[in-house]
Amino acid sequence: MGAADQRHFDALRARYFPPDRNVLAAHITLFHQLPPSALGELERLIRAIAADTSPPAASLRGIYSLGRGVAFRIESPALLAIRTRMAERFAGLLTAQDRGTPQLHITIQNKVDAGRARALFAELDRNFRPGPLEIVGLAAHHYRGGPWETAFARNFRGARRGY
Repeated sequence: MGAADQRHFDALRARYFPPDRNVLAAHITLFHQLPPSALGELERLIRAIAADTSPPAASLRGIYSLGRGVAFRIESPALLAIRTRMAERFAGLLTAQDRGTPQLHITIQNKVDAGRARALFAELDRNFRPGPLEIVGLAAHHYRGGPWETAFARNFRGARRGY
């Protein structure tokens, strides 16, 4: 995300996410798990996509319940098109969870009591206003059992929309 959006959603996560589970910055997940053996190919693909792609248009469209958490819903056909391109490249390596089309979102609370999640949903929903969300790049992370470690990140810098 752009710097201002990143600060905003990181602050919400710091306020509402259980501290012992808040081990990475606010983010939009395109894939949950790719095998470590695909890291080099993933980096080359992301480098190519970022080089010839403008930042995809995206917007915040609402608040939604995760049952035991709350997330902001994101609409971005261009980001989903980029994800489709990546999914086609790694089709044989995708987990069942990653084979479907994701519902793009930013989680700001998870794994809390359902009543607490409902209260936050109501609070955020009352004040929600749809608006743009800046997407500046793509990144991959290593899961290390606690804090996540950035494997690499690339900013979009191309001149055309979509991919």
